[in-house]
Amino acid sequence: MNVVFYKYQGTGNDFILIDDRENRFPLGNAALIEHLCHRRFGIGADGLIVLRNHDSSDFEMLYHNADGKIGSMCGNGGRATVQFAHDLGIIGDKTTFMAADGLHEAELKEGWVHLKMSDVSGIEKNDEFLFMNTGSPHYVAWVEKLHDFQVFEEGRKIRYNDRFREKGTNVNFMEKDGMVLNVRTYERGVEDETYSCGTGVTAAAIAASYSGLTSPVRILTKGGDLAVSFERSGDNVKNIYLMGPAKQVFKGNVDLLYSI
Repeated sequence: MNVVFYKYQGTGNDFILIDDRENRFPLGNAALIEHLCHRRFGIGADGLIVLRNHDSSDFEMLYHNADGKIGSMCGNGGRATVQFAHDLGIIGDKTTFMAADGLHEAELKEGWVHLKMSDVSGIEKNDEFLFMNTGSPHYVAWVEKLHDFQVFEEGRKIRYNDRFREKGTNVNFMEKDGMVLNVRTYERGVEDETYSCGTGVTAAAIAASYSGLTSPVRILTKGGDLAVSFERSGDNVKNIYLMGPAKQVFKGNVDLLYSI
């Protein structure tokens, strides 16, 4: 089967996007998805996203990690899918869509996609880290000299420790530079550092609010600038928006029969 695919990136977090409103793509084939995401033998991406029709919203976003497995909510992937739907003419400047963690709203404004994230509660706070679920689980810790920090090595230790080994967690390291928050993330499913992580910077911004940073928080990742706005009352956070650019990189065709 020959499939048209699109490559999108949101601050360097890159995705294979497929318009599958006819429900033809074999989502159950994890080995195929892993191969397509491979950066040497496939197209190369941090994940694969299929856009399908949905009965009660504009579309549905179905996200798979680079390892081929079904993923939880992906913030940058959500922004990329909104831009993709807009580029296809499915939506205008505002939309509602279904994702792994439920219904989301989004708006395109001044070249950025503003994505409303799920409310957050039950934040775990420790001396060494904070832990929360922003659509995906995130461990967040302050570090010094983030630019030189061994994100892959230290992130992998935490992701595969006794607590998180079975279900996994994303691991974020952050450092303040004035009123800007620098964030680097080790992502489960990719099992490496990515250039940016949307649910990760959302978690980092919320975590930083306990140390004095106020909404909206400007965030700098390896892939570029993002912003997160929110309202926090105690350990309950609502009206969370992840904001940043999402752009098409290229378009191509792939024959799935010969992909693996």
